[in-house]
Amino acid sequence: MSSIHRREFLKAAGVSAASLALLSVGCGAQKESNGGASSRQPSLPTGSQAYLSAAHGSDPEAMVKAALDSLGGIERFIKPGLDVILKPNICVDYHPPEYAATTNPFVVGALVKLCLGAGAKRVRVMDSPLGGTASSAYSISGIAEAAQAAGGEMEVMSPLKYKKYDIPLGKDLKSWQVYQDILECDVLIDVPIPKHHSLARLSLGCKNLLGTITNASQIHQNLGQRIADLVSLIRPTLTVVDAVRILVDHGPTGGSLNDVKQTNTVIASHDLVAADAYAVTLFGMQGSDIPYLKKSAEMGLGTLDLTGIKVEEINV
Repeated sequence: MSSIHRREFLKAAGVSAASLALLSVGCGAQKESNGGASSRQPSLPTGSQAYLSAAHGSDPEAMVKAALDSLGGIERFIKPGLDVILKPNICVDYHPPEYAATTNPFVVGALVKLCLGAGAKRVRVMDSPLGGTASSAYSISGIAEAAQAAGGEMEVMSPLKYKKYDIPLGKDLKSWQVYQDILECDVLIDVPIPKHHSLARLSLGCKNLLGTITNASQIHQNLGQRIADLVSLIRPTLTVVDAVRILVDHGPTGGSLNDVKQTNTVIASHDLVAADAYAVTLFGMQGSDIPYLKKSAEMGLGTLDLTGIKVEEINV
């Protein structure tokens, strides 16, 4: 992988009653527009398993494995024969990985390898870039090379595979066009990179889901609530936040290495909101500072305050 060789590349609350209720019934992705659903949420952590883990070190692959091991291992999320999709942020086709506009390819490659090792039937990687062609963005980001080397498939998202789905819990959005496979796969793993964003303040795992829908620019009206509404529908099984590098200014596309901060961290949780809330702290902020995280927590979609959950910090 010589073309991407740059490897150096919380107020007491706990889980709300609404979050526990939602998780306990298995908040799955909606599979049919008539409201039918199929659960793809993992069991809640038990025993020594962490609710959220943050691994720190210099090797992205080792950090991914350590973070997942703390949660109970990849086998908690991946069972033999399952169809898995990874949704990284492959934002543009003109910046290589060190500019922190796209998810670290080594993080994606590590996840593909772990999923296949746990018996996944197939692992696809996909996104809808802001500019340029998908195939070009996949290549320049280094993600195509890393994913394919690990045995995964890169899928260009076809315009023919978007379908209108109802959003039963939506407060503003009542339906939207979503990429069908994103909702119908057995396991969806959200793999964002934390970035500055002029409208949302930060682009994190919740906002990363906009890469799975049509007309994403229309979500920018009432952005906080509309992202939360989408989260209520899409519900990733697992979120793995690539904070090996973060983009602290001029996001989401970046363009200057002066805006990149090396934080050497990988965050993982079954709780998308909690994972994002931890990532926010890397920018010196709190989860409540990000409107879509606050709205998501108010809807019972995850945990915003982290002191009431088991957070495990790991040095790799």
